[in-house]
Amino acid sequence: MKRTAARPLVALAALLAVYLCAPFVASIPQIGQADWSSVDWRATWSAVAVSAGSASVAALLILLGGVPLGYCLARSSSRAMALLGFVVQLPLALPPLTSGVLLLFLVGPYSGIGHVTGGALTDSFAGIVLAETFVAAPFLIVAARSAFASVDPVFEDVAATLGHHAGNRFFRVALPAAWPSIRAGLALAWLRAFGEFGATVMVAYHPYSLPVYTYVVFGGQGLPSMMPLLLPTLAIAIVCAMLSVYSRGARYEAAPTHADSGDNGDDPPLATSPAAVATAAAAEPSARLALRLTKRLGSFSLDVEWAPSTRRLAIIGPSGSGKSLALRLIAGLEHNEAGTVMLGRRDLGALPPEQRQIGYTPQDYGLFPHMTVARQLAFPVDADAASARYWVDHLGLSTLLNRLPHQLSFGQRQRVAVARALTRHSHLLLFDEPFSALDTPRRRRLQRSLRALQREIAAVTVIVTHDPDEAALLADEVLVIDQGRVLQAGSIERVFERPASTRVAELLGLRNVGSGVVRAPGLIEVHGGPLIETRDRSIEVGRHVMWSVASGAIRFEPGPRSFAASVDSVELRDGERFARVNVDGIHFDVAIGQARLPEQHACTVSLEPAGVSAWIGEADAA
Repeated sequence: MKRTAARPLVALAALLAVYLCAPFVASIPQIGQADWSSVDWRATWSAVAVSAGSASVAALLILLGGVPLGYCLARSSSRAMALLGFVVQLPLALPPLTSGVLLLFLVGPYSGIGHVTGGALTDSFAGIVLAETFVAAPFLIVAARSAFASVDPVFEDVAATLGHHAGNRFFRVALPAAWPSIRAGLALAWLRAFGEFGATVMVAYHPYSLPVYTYVVFGGQGLPSMMPLLLPTLAIAIVCAMLSVYSRGARYEAAPTHADSGDNGDDPPLATSPAAVATAAAAEPSARLALRLTKRLGSFSLDVEWAPSTRRLAIIGPSGSGKSLALRLIAGLEHNEAGTVMLGRRDLGALPPEQRQIGYTPQDYGLFPHMTVARQLAFPVDADAASARYWVDHLGLSTLLNRLPHQLSFGQRQRVAVARALTRHSHLLLFDEPFSALDTPRRRRLQRSLRALQREIAAVTVIVTHDPDEAALLADEVLVIDQGRVLQAGSIERVFERPASTRVAELLGLRNVGSGVVRAPGLIEVHGGPLIETRDRSIEVGRHVMWSVASGAIRFEPGPRSFAASVDSVELRDGERFARVNVDGIHFDVAIGQARLPEQHACTVSLEPAGVSAWIGEADAA
């Protein structure tokens, strides 16, 4: 659909556009009226050469220092760096003549540096370069700072887990991703240096740069002599503008993806083969993860200790609970203040992230935006070519090798990220909510695909999620955390069947679970509610317990222990209809099949004691 702007906006835009174009139109008739005979072409081209050469040297100096400075400003949050960022932008706000005076204080013939250099830094080519560098540098610094700020730091984190040290991460990941914007800033800096007059005329009147020479000729010969001198500047500006337009127009055309076309091919079948067995054997079959994680960030602190006995693990918790921070501590991307990370006999905590031999997959999979799939798979420092070829075929990536990440569907991105980690025989794979951005059908398909992959490899996998169903499918053991603390840890079966507290039950999405006190053998008093009967008579009177009631043990009919109730709501969950029943303020979810129960309907329910389980929660066991 064609988008149109409001008429007042169009009018304002047209008014400014006409004004900006008018001087160029007005100059066209002057070409024929210009005084071409009095032009000193030798002096003119000498001035052009001086300006072009000095601008190029200045741009090179600005590039060498401005890109690292922009990176440091973008990645630092300290007050000192914020102050530095303010100071280095001041030349943008200063009149050029003021900038020239400031430079004379620094490098003029009567300054300390001027005495040392004998005044060589003024009235010289070096002086022009110094003036242009001071005035033009902020254009690149601002562009570089904005460009690096727009590059997600997670790309560098992923590169670290793939074995690359800090220098490689900058030159191979951060800089290429930010380069299009930096290139635009460099072009602006060059043009600003090429046209610089005020600071240049103060620091280096000789040799003539083109702006200074134009000023001198104008003072001596007047306006008719200006057009020949303006032509080189206009030509250079036009060329730069054309290159800029061409650069913006050279965009990759996104290829159709499964997500766009409706194809369900996001999860090709994973079949075990001898190559897969060999790849899986590269990891240590007996290696198990054991960790102690401690970290304080402002008012939040994380303190987690866990020593699971299996290799398929999940960390579950609400937003802000510290589960993603825990994963970053395991990966070595955050400093583990007083903790340890052991994988078998290897002390990963003593190693930087690039030496931990792990695969880390953040929420958006961390594919580098400027690399094709083929380059992504070859990027790990110790990538194994044979393994890469196997996983390309095994995960259905052979037709995607020349695509960039924005040309891939979510499922394809996930498979590329997994393949990239597996090309280096990682012993530990970390997934940070890998399916959170997907719709339910696609999420289920990719969960099953990852589950099949887990059966093939011997690496330990840790899935961070807030989805209990996902944790149950992809893990044998689960760690439940909240506000940086462990609420419960153990096998999937035990944690889901016997949550340690009502908070754990809530985070796991469990129904018909609560807490109470044993008032008589087999009778549990629910806090503020009814007495629930269970056949378990082993728990002593007075103990605080957790209880659960199977949905099938709740009946809409009188029984030995009946309760007056009302139907609060009828809901559809995973294709099954449930009635939410209120019994003295305690809610039970009851599967009702095709039965029709109106909301606010008064009814009588009974609980079968055989379907009521009770146990002492971990918080109460002590």
